Amino acid sequence: MRALPSIIGFAGLSAAACLSFAGPASASPSHADGAVFVQTQNSAGNRIVAYDRNADGGLTPAGSTATGGNGATLTGAVVDKTASQGALVADRRHRELYAVNAGSNTVSVLRVHGDDLKLRQVIDSGGAFPVSVTVHDDIVYVLNARDGGSIQGYLNIGGKLHKVDAWHRTLGLDASATPEFIVTTKANTNAILSFGVGRFGDLSATPTVRTEPGAVPFAISYDTSGHLVVADAGINAVSTYSIGADSTLTPLSVTPTGQAATCWVTSSGDLLIASNAGSGTVTALKASNDGHTTILADTAVDKGTVDAAFSPNGQALYVQGGATGTVSAFAVSPNGGLTATGVVTVPGAVAGEGIVVY
Repeated sequence: MRALPSIIGFAGLSAAACLSFAGPASASPSHADGAVFVQTQNSAGNRIVAYDRNADGGLTPAGSTATGGNGATLTGAVVDKTASQGALVADRRHRELYAVNAGSNTVSVLRVHGDDLKLRQVIDSGGAFPVSVTVHDDIVYVLNARDGGSIQGYLNIGGKLHKVDAWHRTLGLDASATPEFIVTTKANTNAILSFGVGRFGDLSATPTVRTEPGAVPFAISYDTSGHLVVADAGINAVSTYSIGADSTLTPLSVTPTGQAATCWVTSSGDLLIASNAGSGTVTALKASNDGHTTILADTAVDKGTVDAAFSPNGQALYVQGGATGTVSAFAVSPNGGLTATGVVTVPGAVAGEGIVVY
């Protein structure tokens, strides 16, 4: 197993901390060009809808798969049922997807073969209302949003998750605070909680806490140099931090987007994409080696812009429109420019969250 990074953080979570492992069109489409998987988080039955990626980056429907659980909506959420980033994540080491079933308090494991998914397992999330997952090698952590928030760890053995009871952490947040969503909620001190990760995947007993009054840190990513990148919904900005060996965070830069509800952020190399739910736009930024960011351009997307994901080679970007249940596809130029290549409407996915590109 590779050495683990010093902290974990889940991106854009509902009851608490920012936690995710640090690390840096054709007529007859085929999944040879890859696939995009979109989660509906529908309360009548959560599903993962598959699309083939065409040569130009556009999408063609390729079926859907039930997760074996139900979706649900956090109090106050409008275009983002789980108010999180990472509700659907890829485990490329095992060629699997992990999907949270917020209404069932479970996590589903699905095997990926081209554009086809096979449900392998449904397992208890270790808490109430799971909203996000993070993975590193064989180690998986799930963030639960309700009942004060909690984190549960698992080992992937033979393609299935095995709960490690000693890797459970309660976050001790105010369970009655509203809104329930946003990493470290507005009512729960606007703090980023950093947990140290032991060599075998165990978490520190308590987190290192950094409070950012009024910033409302929501989602996280990492630039190519390993700096922490945070989308701050309260001030509509993208902030960066260096990560110390003791899990402390040191501010490097704050870049206002000039948009509304800057809640999500994803990265490919030194290119960052921030999703602005209130403006229906994405903002492209370039990250420098020292962790500072510069805005390149804003691009219009469907209303309620939420999760976004790059293709593995960084040449295509796919963005969820939460208000309309759509996914917009873009070709990405070397200078970070975005060119629209199509839009699809995902069945049953209005306000759904979770997108993965293979």
